[in-house]
Amino acid sequence: MGYDIDYAGVVSNIVHIRWLEDLRMAILDDHLPLDGLLTEGLSPAVIGTRIDYIRAIRLFDRPIGRMWMSEIGPIRWRVEAEFTLGGEVAARAEQTGVFIDVAKLRPIRIPTALREQFEREVASSEP
Repeated sequence: MGYDIDYAGVVSNIVHIRWLEDLRMAILDDHLPLDGLLTEGLSPAVIGTRIDYIRAIRLFDRPIGRMWMSEIGPIRWRVEAEFTLGGEVAARAEQTGVFIDVAKLRPIRIPTALREQFEREVASSEP
């Protein structure tokens, strides 16, 4: 959108953050819907974001975003993403986060359903 463009005529850095949020929510919708988590008093929380901007994305470009879960520890998770234009990488990103108990605002262990699904997918992708 026009309001996403900065003074240099490229997509503003903050837009990439919004795109990461959209991709992360799509992963949750597929594997651990947010409405169910909130009903249980749980919520995902991002604790870190790193983005490498490789190529400018401009107004009317049609980037493709892709995100995947790359690591699940006892408490923290990590996702990686990339945005491509015409088959070339325009940006790479990584986010780390936790799940929190909403009432206490404290991190909790990764929900078992998500951990088990991640482990199954990792096992099925190994040669």
